[in-house]
Amino acid sequence: MSIWEIIGTVLGVIGVWLMIRQSIVGWPVGLVQVAVYAWVFFDAKLYSDAILQIAFFLIQAYGWWHWWRGRTPDHALPVTLLGGAATAGVVVAAGLVAVGWGALMHRTTDAALPYWDAFILSYSLGAQWLQARKKLECWPGWLLVNTVAIGVYWVKDLRLTAGLYAIFWLMALWGWRAWRQSMKEGT
Repeated sequence: MSIWEIIGTVLGVIGVWLMIRQSIVGWPVGLVQVAVYAWVFFDAKLYSDAILQIAFFLIQAYGWWHWWRGRTPDHALPVTLLGGAATAGVVVAAGLVAVGWGALMHRTTDAALPYWDAFILSYSLGAQWLQARKKLECWPGWLLVNTVAIGVYWVKDLRLTAGLYAIFWLMALWGWRAWRQSMKEGT
């Protein structure tokens, strides 16, 4: 456990809590958190996760812009549904990316757990994109990613990070419920 892992963990919990609350401040907190975790994962030779942090940085910048642009003076950008066919498309596309990226990392690097790492990368990208678009389906996506991530990080002796993802798992349940409630209330 390093100081960077501790900082990233604290920022991660704060950032997800802000996302659950649909606070636009969650985006800049997330930008700092993913920058910190890019180093943590690179140092642990989880290269797909390190690359994922760079992609997260770009998607988070987009999410911040999208949530800002989509609000009105009286209301924040509303939570919406993606729909069944589009959700299936995201799941299939992420699965194909996971297999392809995992094979590439397995053949060309000394990556630890390349296929599991690639799974985390591809499905996290899908969930992060859905979150940036403020789609309710992002939360079940995070539940799936967090389930796999807990095991991967535990095996790689990133115990604090595994604990963080266990907290993220619980927070994803909370987020799913909170966002679904906001859809019912029209807020």
